Amino acid sequence: MKTCSLPWRLAVALGVTLALPCAQGAEEEKPSSYNPVRITEHFDSIMQRMKAEKPAIRDAHMNLLEQRYDLSDKPADAITMARGKALQTGVRVKLEEGSWEELAKLSPEQIREQKRFPAGFMPLPHPNHPEGGMVFPQFQIDEVNEIEGRDLTRFDLDFDLPDHFLPEFPPPIYLTTRPDLGDVSQGKLVNIRNYFEMFNGILNPKQLEGLRLLVTTFPQQQFNATDDRRSEHPHTGVACFDCHANGHTNASTHLAGDVRPQEFRHRIDTPTLRGVNIQQIFGSQRALKTVEDFTEFEQRAAYFDGDIVMAAKKGVNVLERGSQVHFMGEFQALLNFPPAPKLNLEGRLDPAKASEQELRGEQIFHGKGACAGCHVPPYYTDHLMHDLQTERFYAPQEYNGVMAVGDGPIKTFPLRGIKDSPPYLHDGRLLTLDDTVEFFNLVLQRGLSQDEKADLVAFLRTL
Repeated sequence: MKTCSLPWRLAVALGVTLALPCAQGAEEEKPSSYNPVRITEHFDSIMQRMKAEKPAIRDAHMNLLEQRYDLSDKPADAITMARGKALQTGVRVKLEEGSWEELAKLSPEQIREQKRFPAGFMPLPHPNHPEGGMVFPQFQIDEVNEIEGRDLTRFDLDFDLPDHFLPEFPPPIYLTTRPDLGDVSQGKLVNIRNYFEMFNGILNPKQLEGLRLLVTTFPQQQFNATDDRRSEHPHTGVACFDCHANGHTNASTHLAGDVRPQEFRHRIDTPTLRGVNIQQIFGSQRALKTVEDFTEFEQRAAYFDGDIVMAAKKGVNVLERGSQVHFMGEFQALLNFPPAPKLNLEGRLDPAKASEQELRGEQIFHGKGACAGCHVPPYYTDHLMHDLQTERFYAPQEYNGVMAVGDGPIKTFPLRGIKDSPPYLHDGRLLTLDDTVEFFNLVLQRGLSQDEKADLVAFLRTL
């Protein structure tokens, strides 16, 4: 008998997964590269319906997170980010059986056959994967609303990861051109109302204009004036620095616009913009060649889920490449990594300043762990992309609206300042540095002992 799938949101609301008989003569819906442009349902009806669906969708997603992770607040002793927020410590990914040491002794084929690849190492779905779109942490929403009276709340869903796993807010700003100033943020979130006062006399006119554009709002898929937005009221849009807070990151999430159909799209964690001046490719998985390409791509494509038709409908911001995009790129290239006082000029640990554990971790990084094969000092990147082929460890599967078939090539992000940029990997599935070391130890089959993994985490915190 021919069947039709029940819509995912309805299935979640009912708590079931069903296959229903198709109506006689009905055909299965063919996937399309385009979103529907003409909306036939009234906006008030859309909003009320999606508000009603929201609790069931949230509960299903939070159940997935709680099954995968220990989400409790366990700060590390005396280890903080640049402005004092405590780092979360410990491996938070849960194992259904056995120990990490036992698991690491199995081959990828054995792990796949026995279905023992940890769920927390699987692709992380968006808080509502079938819907997708930009979602902001509550602290960002509250601060922007207080400063500008602009509400980044979505009526259909909320951000998912607890605040203690996210970067500190607002993050400090370090400039390559003025290292003497240290953190120039003054503890504030830079925005359209204060950027000139904060940076006049520090930046040149081109850079100041670039910063203005980075804190200026432009229409976006979920935040705009059309009837298929996800904000309660018509909206001016979002700014680049709504996700890249203070040129860093607040861990806002989205779905990559590059892939179709929807279930194959990857969740993306907002990467920091610190250190773009030393990087040669941009975007978690996009391999854009310049920061100008990245800036233009985000404004004209990623803002609208990669759909040029929706961009035309909702108000695409066509930036002028030779001035506006260039100016934005010029400012971004000034954003520096946070200080790393234990590193020397070559990006290696100074033995006079580092602990014995940190020095052992550095040896593992360059030796048994072979991390430096991709993460090369002084900035700890090789400017390439690598495919970890995680699909070796599990069969293709669908859950909460995402189809897990592997991750594909991922950019080698610089590890400088890594402790200030949780969560980790391109989709934020790894909540701590301990999780990250455990993930790569298993996926790359390094065979590190428990003490060696602890030493490696200690070293990463010095970067």
